[in-house]
Amino acid sequence: MNAILLHMDLATRILVVDDDVGIRTLISSFLDKHGYHADTASNPAEMRALLKQRRYDLIVLDVMMPGEDGLSALRGLQRQDGPPVIMLSAVGTDVDRIVGLEMGAEDYLAKPCNPRELLARIRTVLRRTGGQAERPADGEADAAGGAERLEALSLFAGWSFDLVGRTLVDARGQAVNLSDSEFRLMRAFVEHPRRVLSRDQLLDYASGQDSELYDRAIDVQVSRLRRKLAAHDGGAELIRTVRSEGYMFVAPVTRG
Repeated sequence: MNAILLHMDLATRILVVDDDVGIRTLISSFLDKHGYHADTASNPAEMRALLKQRRYDLIVLDVMMPGEDGLSALRGLQRQDGPPVIMLSAVGTDVDRIVGLEMGAEDYLAKPCNPRELLARIRTVLRRTGGQAERPADGEADAAGGAERLEALSLFAGWSFDLVGRTLVDARGQAVNLSDSEFRLMRAFVEHPRRVLSRDQLLDYASGQDSELYDRAIDVQVSRLRRKLAAHDGGAELIRTVRSEGYMFVAPVTRG
């Protein structure tokens, strides 16, 4: 029991504020599934009541609600130095987005939004604002304290992968040209070597804002990455397919 309570205390807490019960349930369930502790509120008054009871690392706040709207609630949060806020709105014009950001929101998404994109934005905001690190989808804590804390240079099978320089160089010193989505996918593999990663996990680890991984099959992306690796000596065997489970990066990785 104590271990369970400790895990709940350590989990990143997110508050979802939306008058639509369907949207609240969808988002909170999705976040819970991916290692966060998500509470919900149907209006700003409920939000403030929950904020008095516990600390939250981030708030997902709808703009258009009956009575007090999200922008008014955001203004109050800013006066009280509240947690970072991601705004959601069915009105997705540039003017509305700029107003929300100028009022202090960390990010702004138009509704309906892809839950995976919202998850990626949440992770980005938490990293930027110093919130708790994201948890791997299988619930295991990263011993290094999260992917962002890993050393920039990863070495494997004579290859080198530089996170800061965004370069991948083979054993002969030749650079491999990667697209943004291929770079994120390669990073996911290198940061979780010799572990089977499901397709959903790869999407969670590798997705970024506006990534093509949102709407293209992960298998296609892995195939493209494999072809580029195979064009270089020793690259064809780095990623192995595990039938009915996903993919594994087979080479041991050391940090430089």
